Amino acid sequence: MASSRKTRESQYQVLIEAETSGLERLGLMTSESWRRDPKHLVFTLSRYKFVAQMLAGRESVLEIGCGDAFGTRIVRQQVKSLTAVDFDPVFIEEAEARRSAPWTFDLLAHDLRDGPVPGSFQAIYALDVLEHVPAAEEDGFLQTMLAPLEARGAAIIGMPSLESQAHASEQSRVGHVNCKSAPDLKSLLERYFDNVFMFSMNDEVVHTGFHKMAHYILALCAGKSNGVSAASK
Repeated sequence: MASSRKTRESQYQVLIEAETSGLERLGLMTSESWRRDPKHLVFTLSRYKFVAQMLAGRESVLEIGCGDAFGTRIVRQQVKSLTAVDFDPVFIEEAEARRSAPWTFDLLAHDLRDGPVPGSFQAIYALDVLEHVPAAEEDGFLQTMLAPLEARGAAIIGMPSLESQAHASEQSRVGHVNCKSAPDLKSLLERYFDNVFMFSMNDEVVHTGFHKMAHYILALCAGKSNGVSAASK
């Protein structure tokens, strides 16, 4: 049913018309972030914007640890197809309920401890995931995560820096069991890729500045070392 409300400037009437289809909703995690610390949502979406720009034009992309998949739409805007997975079915079910055209993508509840995600992908990314994986399990996690990545594919890994943890909230620190400095993350990922390019991030700004002053770090990886395990390289 059409609304009788009229905006004072005609170019905004489309907003009222769109309302009849239902307003978009925040996800479980992003809603809590908006309620508790609104500016943090900007930081999170900026990370997705970086991924979207780096992977623009890719035919098939996989996101590991998508959470509520609110930011996933930003990446989907720049790539042909996208699959987003999380090990918690609660997040996947809620994300499926919010998914809407034209920014559709596949959602899958999948625990990497059960094996790789089925299929083959030109790019894989994981934001705010690796710091939740115990150091003793990180090699197995990465091997499984990267198994469906094509030989000439790219990967992006993002996490809070080790140096940032002195300023992290209690809620964050509980799950952050494996934060790293930029050199340590680079060294780890060089076991799996010939090229690892490091970026720093403060608030919503991505840069190449001094990593020890960065709150967040991002690794852009290319040249997958197929058939070379972490132990043998």
